[in-house]
Amino acid sequence: MPTRAACVAPGDVRLFGMATEKATFGAGCFWGVEETFRKLEGVTSTAVGYAGGNKENPSYEDVCSDETGHAEVVQVEFDPSQISYDQLLDIFWSNHNPTTLNRQGPDVGTQYRSVIFYHSPEQKAAAEASKQKLAASGKFNRPIVTQIEPALRFWRAEEYHQRYLEKRGQSHCAI
Repeated sequence: MPTRAACVAPGDVRLFGMATEKATFGAGCFWGVEETFRKLEGVTSTAVGYAGGNKENPSYEDVCSDETGHAEVVQVEFDPSQISYDQLLDIFWSNHNPTTLNRQGPDVGTQYRSVIFYHSPEQKAAAEASKQKLAASGKFNRPIVTQIEPALRFWRAEEYHQRYLEKRGQSHCAI
């Protein structure tokens, strides 16, 4: 008889018997991005961290040097029976400017780039389709520069960054 773990698709996580999936997004400073996703019904957990770079286990200071190639990201664990990956993509697109290269608001550097790290071929296809749809919509008068890359390694950020705004009683970053 197969074990329960054998019935879980790659990239899925079992949380109290329900199948969850992961999604990873970079949309500028990770504090506000985490807060946006954390509050969504169907999101079971969030973690801020670093992805897409070339240094093992980078620190915040390493990433801020703009020399590691990492982006500040939020890894979202979600229940697809409550919120779809397409809905998460819609939230991602609507909460940052995907036309600014390596910049969001006052934050400048490759760590603040707009990027989607996909965890499956289905996520890759959905991310590419949503990017094309947004580009064709005419919402922006400049090209969308969001990168779509495989999620190879996520490095969890230091604990003081986790739920940073919530710990301070804030709902968003002050600009």
